[in-house]
Amino acid sequence: MSSQPSEPDPEPRRTPGLLPGGSVPPGETPPESAQATSALSHEQRAGAHATKWAWLTLLAVVVLLVAGLFTYLAIALLV
Repeated sequence: MSSQPSEPDPEPRRTPGLLPGGSVPPGETPPESAQATSALSHEQRAGAHATKWAWLTLLAVVVLLVAGLFTYLAIALLV
């Protein structure tokens, strides 16, 4: 038999820096842990910036066309 515990998780009462509710006080988290998800974020595509501006331009054109239609209708009603 080995002397290792059958439970791989640490004993909560013996874990240093652990508050009673299970949280960790500020300054107890090692610096390596804060960067654990930095590799998971994805890089933005080069074309994403141009695509954003294309959609904004298309939206502006549609808004101007609708505004022009309402202006035309308002003038047509007055004449």
